[in-house]
Order: sequence, then structure tokens, then C-alpha cells
Amino acid sequence: MNEDTSGKVSEDRNMWPPVDLSTGNSTPSQHNVPMPIPSTPQGTPGNAGSAEFDMPYELVQQGWRKFWSKRENRPYFWNRLTGESLWEMPTLKPQFDPITDPLGICAPPPPVMPVQTTPIPMTKRRMSEELNIPVKKFILAGPWDLDVQTNVIIFERPPSSYMHSHPEIEAYRCSLLAKLRQCYEELCHSRESIDAPKDSFNRWLMERKVIDTGYDPLLPSSCFPEISQSMYKEIINDIPIKLVQPKFTGDARKQLSRYAEASKKIIESRDAGSESRKVVKWNVDETFQWLRKTVGATYDDFQDRLAHLRQQCQPHLTATVRTSVEGICLKIYNLSCEYAKKVREKTNIILKEHNMELPPVMTIPHTRKVWCYPIQFSIPCPRLPVVEYFPDRDQMQIKYQNDTLMINNIYLQKLEHLYRHSCFDDKKFEQFIPRVWVMLKRYATFLGVYPTAKNASLDVHDTQASLPVTVFECLNRMFGVTFECFASPLNCYFKQYCSAFGDCDAYFGSRGPFLQLKAVSGSFEVNPPFCEELWDATVTHMEHLLSESPEPLSFIVLMPDYRDPTPSALVRIENSQFKRKQVTVPAYEHEFRHGLQHILTRSELNVRSVHGTVIIWLQNTAGNQRWEPTDDKVQALLEAFRPGRERERDRQELLSPTRQGSTSDTKEAVVH
Repeated sequence: MNEDTSGKVSEDRNMWPPVDLSTGNSTPSQHNVPMPIPSTPQGTPGNAGSAEFDMPYELVQQGWRKFWSKRENRPYFWNRLTGESLWEMPTLKPQFDPITDPLGICAPPPPVMPVQTTPIPMTKRRMSEELNIPVKKFILAGPWDLDVQTNVIIFERPPSSYMHSHPEIEAYRCSLLAKLRQCYEELCHSRESIDAPKDSFNRWLMERKVIDTGYDPLLPSSCFPEISQSMYKEIINDIPIKLVQPKFTGDARKQLSRYAEASKKIIESRDAGSESRKVVKWNVDETFQWLRKTVGATYDDFQDRLAHLRQQCQPHLTATVRTSVEGICLKIYNLSCEYAKKVREKTNIILKEHNMELPPVMTIPHTRKVWCYPIQFSIPCPRLPVVEYFPDRDQMQIKYQNDTLMINNIYLQKLEHLYRHSCFDDKKFEQFIPRVWVMLKRYATFLGVYPTAKNASLDVHDTQASLPVTVFECLNRMFGVTFECFASPLNCYFKQYCSAFGDCDAYFGSRGPFLQLKAVSGSFEVNPPFCEELWDATVTHMEHLLSESPEPLSFIVLMPDYRDPTPSALVRIENSQFKRKQVTVPAYEHEFRHGLQHILTRSELNVRSVHGTVIIWLQNTAGNQRWEPTDDKVQALLEAFRPGRERERDRQELLSPTRQGSTSDTKEAVVH
């Protein structure tokens, strides 16, 4: 990187101003959150009752107040927005537009203050000029480390053309998505007499968004081809019945009988070809005869017979129901396009009420390198409706209209911390609670779960499961990892990450979808959710970035060890020219954190993995020289995966609460 480019990088890394949290007089019925001010002024106001006349109006608007120091016996100036204190009157900061001029470099120079006749060097206020007391830094305890600074450099990107998060729009969008999910389940039941495959609707959303070029962040609206192969395959696999691994011999016999009956019913009720009708009918009759004649058959006998029957009948059943299943996929996609159009129309109505409109998609030539930063928006945020929140023991109920969502208090504090780091258009946190509600509503609707106070026991959702804290600490300490490629504000470990929904996650640190991130250098953790199309696109994107960048670039990829058959993405990554190391963590010998950790109790967080996990290091030459996966480092990572390590870490932190090494190691990695 040349000298000019690095200067640009350092400017952009500090482009986000600090955010004020001073809403101390708010109540739970209001739509902002009471937040403690980082530091408070000492002494009495030096201009009580006359702040507006004793200080320039512009400084008062920027949060500056004048106080009297009893210890030093002189006045000082304190900013209630940033917590900064100075002995001398501060200079007036120029006002600039954070969208068109985020660095403020195009703003005119500040005017000369009339109260100062001679320039005085401005010094920060100290407790004493002689004392050298270290300043205490606030650290939010939890399964994360939000103080790790990023080492990721990206190409500058254009602002997002999405509308800011709005509870009314999100409630309408999520109601349409829930209606679409219900329609999918009804179509599977009415047309194919099966239940909708588990989580297939979620995987359909992920698969569609890989190729979607539409204007809605959640509903697919512009995809080609229109028929999803992911949804089609999952429905076909459950026809004529969903096959499971039986536990007992009696269950195996019942499943064989049910499969034969369902196959016969499909052939007789559908417009099947004569050859298909003949083959299926003959094999089904033969199976029923075998069941009547055979006495004392073993478990393996029934399973072998089922495999033979399926091999003979499944191709003919697939040909018979192909048109019907494709019709289901096409109808779901067309409904999604229609719903996305309705959401956009409602969005335009709300923006028109505020004299705004959706901007066109902007493009920026990828020439300037900057430190990775959260998603920006092209238009300002319209006025948001009131969202109420009520404490409920260790949780918070956040309510908009009649829709109440839950979140643990510690995770709400985490969101406050992320919001302070990443949101620059809401210094007073007036829009914090509405934006939290929108984000919670988005993920609850996407997962198809609606947690309430009476519904806390939920199944594991692999799409939101995260690595244990000990693994993240090891990745950061050993391999300089500071960035998660697939995370969310609720399960992220670092404050910089990519997520599926950049529009509602941007306020909490999201850099947008990983497939749109143009990374130049840095160390990444890649743990994508289960979707084969997303896996393939992820491998393609990583290899493209590694081949284009001469700077240090490293991806540590974690994928389930699925075999028989092996997913194409896993085959590709195992044969990649950038692969430096590969290890496998055996099944039942490691854990993941629950995908709904933000609403569950502590005892329900850790979930034992029922399959192995493959860990693969993809690095270019410079990345391998900087973060080489040596045997000692890899062994330390495998040890961090050991079940119980997170509990041991928690017990150790109770005895020694200071977090060792993570932040300092990261700074060394950034400077290196």
C-alpha cells in the first residue's frame, strides 16, 4: 500500500464520531433507553442559569457546558455528549454532512472565536497536572470481546440504497413472509401429502439471496432461474414419505410398509406413464407379498428391502410429480415478488410523508482502500414510531403495537455497546429501541420462531449457532482473527462482522453480506450456515479475493464434516490451491453456542455437535507468512474446542476478571 493510501486508511478508520448515551431522565414507556454517561463533571456549574449567554450558542448546541473546579480554583469546560473536558474554551467544530462528507474534509475552516484575543494551546483537563493516574476503560463482560480492533482493509463501497429500519415497514414485511411460509407448508400438504421439509424455507431464502438482485433485503424478488433447485430437491427427497433412521425392528417394518402404500397411491392418483405405473405397481406388490410371507426378519432385512424398493420406484415417482413440485417452487417465488412489491409501495408512502424518496443504486469505483466500516445509508432516517419496553426479571420485553419480543438484559447491553461504536446518526439513542425491535423481529421471522415469555424452550437452529468463546479467543490470539464473515448482532464475538441483513444490522456493526465485501487484507473466521448454494458462492468469493490481493489475507473456514455424499463446496475447498492446513474435530467432542442464546438461560447455551467439523486454512502467500498455521497453534485451537473449556474459562474469569492478551495481541497484529 502506498503512502497516500495508508493515510486515507487511517482517516477512515476514525471516521465514526463517539455516540452520546445521556438519556438519564427517560422511562421504560418511552422509545429511548436510559444510558449512563461515561464520565460526569465535577463541581458546580460555573455559569448556572446563564450558559447560553456566557458561551457561544454553537458550543452549547454541540454539548459544551462551563463548570467550576474547586480543586484547581478555575473554570473548565465539559461536553455532555462525548464526556470530554478541557481547561480552555474549545474551538468551534465545523458542521458537515456525514453522508456526502463523512470525514469533514470539505467543510470550511472554523471561524475565529471572538472571546479569544490570542491563540491559546488547548489542553485536556486532568485530575491534576502532576498526577499520572491511568484512565479506567469500560469493558462489557459477556461471551464476546468488543474491544478487539479490526485488521481488515476493504475497498470503499457506495452507501446502501435501502431505507432505514422502520418498525411499521418491518412489521408489514414480516407478516407477509410469515404468510408466505404458511402458504409453502399448505402447498406441500395439499399437493404432495407431506409436511414441508424442516428448515427448507429458510434454506430457500438463503439460496435465493445468493443470486437475488432485487430491492428487498429479505424477500427474494429478482432471481434467475425462478425455480429453486434447493427447494425442489428437498421436496422430492420427502416424496412419497419422509424417511428417518428407525430405532427398532418394528419401526423399520412400519416404514417399509408406509413407503410402499404411499408409492402406490401416487402412481394411481397421478397422470403417470404406463411404464412407470407398471414398474411401481409390480415392486409394491412384491414388497407386500414379502412382508406377508417373511417371519422373523431382522432390522437389516427391512432396511435392505426399503433401499431396493426406493431404488426401483424413486425415479418413476420423481418423473410423475416433477411438474407439481416445480409448480410449488414457482408459486412461492412469484408470491415473494408480489409481496416485495407491496413492501416497496408502503415504503414509498412513508418516505413521501417525510418528503423523501428511495435513492437510485450508487456505484463507486473500487480504487480507495479503507478500514472496514459499517454500512452507511444514502438517505436520512424518517421519524420512527414509539416502541415500548418493559423489564421482566433478567429479560426485557420490547413491544410495538401488539407484537412483543424478548431479549436477555446482558444482550441488550451488548447491543447498546455495538450501537455506540457503529451508529453515528443517533447520538442520544432516541432510535435505539425501535431499531432493536426491527432487528429482533427480522431474525425471529427468518428463523420461523416467535419467542415469548412462555416459550423459551426452542430447538437448535444451526443457521445462528456460533463458536465457543474459547475458540474465538484462540483464533484471535494465534491467527490474528478480528472479523466474522457470517454472524449477527446477537451472536457476534467481535464488533466487526458480516451478516445477512445489512439494512437492520448496520447500526450494530454489520458490514453487510460477506459476498459483497471487497476485502484486501485481514484475518477472517468463516462459519457459513448450512446451504450448499451459499457454500459454493462463499468458496468462489474467497478464492477470488485471495487471487486478487497481494496483501496478507487469511480465511479460517469451519464446515460440517458431511460425507456420503460430500458437498461440492467441501470438495472444492479441500482441493484449493490456497489451502495451507486441514484438521477435523470429531463428532461429540466439541460444542457450539445455541443459535437463540439471546433469549435462553445459561444452562441451555452449549450444544454438543453431532457431526464432525472440518477446519481449513485458506491463505495467500503473504497471509501464510503472517498467520502460518503451525502445529502448536493448531493444537491450541483443537484444545480450545474441547467440551467444558468455556466453563473452565468462566470460572477462571471469576477469580481473575481481567481478560488476558486478546486486545493487546490484536493491536500487535494490526501494527505488524
